[in-house]
Amino acid sequence: MRGIGVSAGVAIGPVVRMAEPIRPPADEPAAPDSAAAVEAVSEALESVAGELERRAEMAEATAAEILTATAMMARDPSLRSGAERRIGEGMGPANALDNAVEEVCASLEAAGGYLAERTSDLRDVRDRVVAILVGAPQPGLPVFEHPSILVAHDLAPADTAGLSQDDVLAIVTEAGGPTSHTAILAAQLGIPAVVGAEPGGDGPVRASLTDGVVIAVDGASGEIVVEPDEATRDAWTRRAGERETRLSRYSGPGRTRDGHPVALLANIGTADDAFAAADVDVEGVGLFRTEFLYLDRSTPPSVEEQTETYASVLRAFGTRRVVVRTLDAGADKPLAFAPSGEEENPALGVRGLRLSRRVEALLSDQLTALAAAAKQSEADVWVMAPMVATAEEARWYADRARAAGLDTVGVMIEVPAAALRAGEVLASVDFASIGTNDLAQYTLAADRMLGELAPLLDPWQPAVLDLVAATCAGAGDLGERPVPVGVCGEAAGDPLLALVLVGLGVTSVSMAPAKVPAVRAMLALHDRQRCVEMAAAARAAPDPAGARDAVGELLDPEAEPFIR
Repeated sequence: MRGIGVSAGVAIGPVVRMAEPIRPPADEPAAPDSAAAVEAVSEALESVAGELERRAEMAEATAAEILTATAMMARDPSLRSGAERRIGEGMGPANALDNAVEEVCASLEAAGGYLAERTSDLRDVRDRVVAILVGAPQPGLPVFEHPSILVAHDLAPADTAGLSQDDVLAIVTEAGGPTSHTAILAAQLGIPAVVGAEPGGDGPVRASLTDGVVIAVDGASGEIVVEPDEATRDAWTRRAGERETRLSRYSGPGRTRDGHPVALLANIGTADDAFAAADVDVEGVGLFRTEFLYLDRSTPPSVEEQTETYASVLRAFGTRRVVVRTLDAGADKPLAFAPSGEEENPALGVRGLRLSRRVEALLSDQLTALAAAAKQSEADVWVMAPMVATAEEARWYADRARAAGLDTVGVMIEVPAAALRAGEVLASVDFASIGTNDLAQYTLAADRMLGELAPLLDPWQPAVLDLVAATCAGAGDLGERPVPVGVCGEAAGDPLLALVLVGLGVTSVSMAPAKVPAVRAMLALHDRQRCVEMAAAARAAPDPAGARDAVGELLDPEAEPFIR
């Protein structure tokens, strides 16, 4: 079997499958007392929200953020009102809630982008509420009697947040893509993971991988072997050991074999992420997402609260670089205190910098807090705006950031227009960071959360590489003031693709900390000219598979273990 490898590592062990969620009874009768039924649904929704919040209090930071956001979904008034209407029409409470959730999910899927991503979270809320209404046990992780490989159709945030390396050797899911919650959290936990797994024969993956069957999982290549023989087990175990031994030989700043510097940076989503990453061998932070301060509240954070949080993160990294992305929210990540109204397609709507221009006080307070926090640390603070499309937008942001007292100002390149006119867009800023996840989504017109479109969203797509090249060329055309260009999307964590990015002109790569060692080793084994040759070969290929194969032909044999 094969899927999408999203968290490197090899694991061999027995399968434990997630139980199927409880479905509403097909013959559920109408409620004899509709008011009591509505109250029962309301109480069940609140019970689920409270339990998710309790789990968030005990979870690691990134998981806590996701759990808190899911608890907010359980309190969405549209779920209660949708169930109430259906109960009034004669539907039983469990089916009424199920139908109400599916109606909301259909709207989210039509919207695409971040909202479509949340349908799995919302359905998890539904499954938990239905279990309460019918008196069944709550869905969730199975009991692990010994370390096992977890197999599921998909994992909800509440489940993924409860994973432990002591119990879970690896994860295999049928759904999900490189940017799903499962992928993000598995990489941060260091658990090998394969998502979007496809069966080798008839029937779904879960039908073939029954409880207790032993499988081997490669979280880098996406390969899954059922009932591996002794030779395969030995080979995979030896391969994993050799990989770790070789990785341990490389440390320090990123460099190609001929000494060309490529900064190796971490992506972080919360203050706790920062404290963990600060102890890792990285040169700083390439993407500090600040949304966690905004998304789970009814009022915006104060300047004082923001300053305290940012200062703690900056101090953790000493004198190293910390690149902060200012608020990336809007219609696709709605804020209760900055509603943007109904939009047909939120992914193309008022989000990122566009929201900051509509509610300028949000940006002003954040920049003020960041400037104050910078003065309380020795960190090299860089700030950047999300979703910049034009040169005018870049100038607008840069003027305000510098007026607030921040010296190093940049923009995210996520929109094809910004990549194509990079010379003009970057003329007023100090650096650029390419978000390959959104750049691929907009370039290929493919929702990044829709599993069946995952092949289109492959960062090896030659068209996406063309836009990375255009960005780097535009940045280099600014005369005596070349603008450094980093990559902070999923592409940066692919050791082989990192070589291509360097060949295109990228000067830094930022990723989950667990992915840094393989990228560092890969760079050390290739000189910059070979990277340039790889980039040319990848762009000349007709498709992602051809691009990867063409680059593989130029790979140093010593680097082979680091792409598995």
